[in-house]
Amino acid sequence: MCGHRRPRPEDRALNTPLAESLSVVLLVAVLAWAVVRPFGWPEAALAVPAAAVAVAAGAIGPDHARAEVVRLAPVVGFLAAVLVLAHFCDVEGLFRACGAWTARWARGRPVRLLTAVFALASAITAVLSLDATVVLLTPVVFATAARTGVRPKPHVYACTHLSNTASLLLPVSNLTNLLAFAASGVSFTRFAALMALPWLVAIGAEYVVFRRFFARDLAASAPAPGTGEPPAMPVFALVTVGCTLAGFVLASTFGVEPAWAALAGALVLAGRALVRREATALGVVRAAAPAFLAFV
Repeated sequence: MCGHRRPRPEDRALNTPLAESLSVVLLVAVLAWAVVRPFGWPEAALAVPAAAVAVAAGAIGPDHARAEVVRLAPVVGFLAAVLVLAHFCDVEGLFRACGAWTARWARGRPVRLLTAVFALASAITAVLSLDATVVLLTPVVFATAARTGVRPKPHVYACTHLSNTASLLLPVSNLTNLLAFAASGVSFTRFAALMALPWLVAIGAEYVVFRRFFARDLAASAPAPGTGEPPAMPVFALVTVGCTLAGFVLASTFGVEPAWAALAGALVLAGRALVRREATALGVVRAAAPAFLAFV
């Protein structure tokens, strides 16, 4: 009929105060669910329906939601690849070897062990992202401290703190960095150069605080462990991680998403594990944590 038109999506959108209120309620509910994890269900069990509700209710338009998914896809792809890469570094024995070498170098001295943990956690966080430090390195550090008779609290706390502090350095160290990296337009090496000094200052300040705060734990003596033979380092995993890091730099130079370099490293290690029957295809999928990716 004359003068009649079909309603557009923006005509059905909620007014701003109501849309913001709904978004806040949904966000709080999702974050509470992620912390509590009722019935052991994954974070995505509420996050995905909450996102659907936000779109269906008009708090965010379908076109805007689609644009956000497209913008975040490379970040989520990178996260999936780096989770697989870190998992198969663990399968190769990289973290166990690092723990053994750390214990050998510290020789039962708590302060030396803390120094080694700071260096190790900082490097792993920067290159393999904070998830590798939290999920894979922290249990190894705890077991290493317990095995050498050192009080584990300072060293475990160091891992959890450095998973945040040490993620300043590279665009690939955490997801927030990747978003900032994409928005800034700087190169991979330029980003690292700008963040190197803040990274060192933050880690150094935290080390000083740890030395003072955990002075009593670090002063406790521990029996000197037997040195034994030095553990074999998984050279293949180390070379793959090194090549992946170089791939991040090259990808940035040619305007390619770092997710592709992370994917290449993940495929190399996962493929090796599959060929050697140390993993299954289902295990590779699980290593990518699809439920967590849906939550993100």
